[in-house]
Amino acid sequence: MNIKHINTEHFIKIILIFFGIALNMAGVQISTNFNLPFYLDTLGTIIVSGLGGYVPGVIVAFITNNLSGLFIDGIYFYYTILNVTVALIASFLASRGYFNSFVKMIFMIFILTLTNGIMGSIISFLINGYEGTLQFIPYMLDNLYKELLDKCICVTVSFLFLKAIRKYTDQYDLQYRLWNQRPLSNEERQSAYSNYVEGQIPLQRKLFITVTAIISIIAFITAGISYFQYSSETVRNNTQVAIGTAKMAAAVIDGDKVDEYIAQGEKAERYIEIEEQLNTIRLSSDDIQYVYVYKITPECCVVVFDIDTEDTEGGEPGEIVPFDDAFEEYLPDLLAGNRIEPIESDETFGWLLTAYEPVQDSNGITRAYACVDISMERVQIEQIAFLTKLVSLFVSYFITIVVFTMWIAQYSIIIPINTMSIAARQFAINTKESREDSVENFKNLEIKTGDEIENLYDSFSMTIEETVTYLAETQKQAAALSKMQNGLIMVLADMVESRDECTGDHVKKTAAYCRIILEQLRKDGEYKDILNDEYIEDVVNSAPLHDVGKIKVPDAILNKPGKLTDEEFAIMKTHTSAGADIIQQAIEQVATDSGYLQEAKNLAQYHHEKYNGKGYPTGLSGEDIPLSARVMAVADVFDALVSKRSYKEPFSFEEAMKIIEEGSGNHFDPKIVKAFFEAKDQVYEISQKFMK
Repeated sequence: MNIKHINTEHFIKIILIFFGIALNMAGVQISTNFNLPFYLDTLGTIIVSGLGGYVPGVIVAFITNNLSGLFIDGIYFYYTILNVTVALIASFLASRGYFNSFVKMIFMIFILTLTNGIMGSIISFLINGYEGTLQFIPYMLDNLYKELLDKCICVTVSFLFLKAIRKYTDQYDLQYRLWNQRPLSNEERQSAYSNYVEGQIPLQRKLFITVTAIISIIAFITAGISYFQYSSETVRNNTQVAIGTAKMAAAVIDGDKVDEYIAQGEKAERYIEIEEQLNTIRLSSDDIQYVYVYKITPECCVVVFDIDTEDTEGGEPGEIVPFDDAFEEYLPDLLAGNRIEPIESDETFGWLLTAYEPVQDSNGITRAYACVDISMERVQIEQIAFLTKLVSLFVSYFITIVVFTMWIAQYSIIIPINTMSIAARQFAINTKESREDSVENFKNLEIKTGDEIENLYDSFSMTIEETVTYLAETQKQAAALSKMQNGLIMVLADMVESRDECTGDHVKKTAAYCRIILEQLRKDGEYKDILNDEYIEDVVNSAPLHDVGKIKVPDAILNKPGKLTDEEFAIMKTHTSAGADIIQQAIEQVATDSGYLQEAKNLAQYHHEKYNGKGYPTGLSGEDIPLSARVMAVADVFDALVSKRSYKEPFSFEEAMKIIEEGSGNHFDPKIVKAFFEAKDQVYEISQKFMK
């Protein structure tokens, strides 16, 4: 992708957001101006989410509702959560091909209608005033109907629009990605997302939990304080309203005529006029539920005035009203004509806050009380509406903040760390080419976060380069040491061999035969748990030491031209144990484990053991004999057969092979004999090579 193409993508992404916001705002204006039964405020959100993913979708949703709240109606602030939810759902469904199928589009309409319809109904119902479950159901059904109309229009238009422009947009990657490194392919990105060990908590999840917890705690504390202050202030204001209204009511009543009002009712002078004034006072505030005037007696309350409301008919003058239990403790003060603090009760007439103001006659004696009831249920409705607005705002801002925090963290922390981890795990050191490729792959990550992650990457890159250079040098030195070691072994073997005037190139040939047999065994699938490259090299490199014990056998016996006596043969057989002792001394001098020395000991000690248990020095049989020694037994005998000795002429290749075959299961391991015969062409080449 060239620079011009990238710049075009960035330009389209910016235009996409402005386009989505403009489309949403136009929908809001159309819906508002024409008083339509649907909203059209999510059309831009759905289109942008379908094209660019959840990040631009959330941006468009958030900005749209906040602009609408500022310039059209403040209520839009509290419905931001609905638009943000549409962005998340639409982007999720778009990533799964829901804009490519008409049937899936119908399902998207259903999901968005159900989600926004239910959420919107709950928010609207609580903000506008809670009146009970029975009233909520028809309210929600009406809201679902409007949402269905709205989403049918918005999703269908989005579906058709995206289908029409797809041929123009497919050439661009319009997903919002905040790359701080070389952009990854879809496959690489999926690997980076899923790069965690089973049983561990992924870093992305930890960040999400941490951010969520911090924001939630802050929001909970803030919301709690705000709600407490709002509730306290609401109650205080309503208390002041009740007290002030009660004083106003008391001021319009002539205390000297209380008994006349009770006795004559509307026939009393100015009774109707006062009643109208009290009703005007009641209507002065929506918070006032009841206004009435009672005369307090030791036995009950006597109605002086009781203003009718839309729901409740007031008592008649002189009517007896029993005391509610909540007023019992205040009765002595009421009978004494004292002022009392407002009383909160939840009894005959519901949950009320009541303020009492004495109505005094011309002598200053309390004749009755002007009472004002504030409905605490209405106060509670206001508190619930306030809490709903608070929670709605919090959730919408919370989702927006978490989306952006996780988006930034994903591209600035999680993906860089995971790609480094994957590259490190895929680092290969077995060959020079693989090491160079691994270093190059790591460099190609090009992580540029501008923070500690980039520092870690740079340090990691430098360390890897230095390690690879050191490893290459170490391997070079190890190869030189190995070559020198093998050379010393061969020199030592030649020194031993030079004492035996008949053996010639015996150590070289047996080593070659051992390699042929071992490679063929591995090709046949035998001894899979043993036969690897390291084991084969150990055996082949140590094979020349199988007769090192002959250095302790006297020359007279070693080079005797005729058949050895029993006593001489007994001495000759000691070369196996002597060789094992020599190599054991070498093993004890080596600080670390050496596989080749252990195999050298096995070869020296057991190469004259027989598969049937009739060999020497220990009489081991079958697979109790080390594999390397069983292989050497075949190689050693075969070379002795085809080689010229002072006491015999060489056997032909065919004769020697026949003797080896006859020894299968007795002298030799049948599997090894089988492998030897399968590779007889290679065996023949070696035998002929050293005859020249």
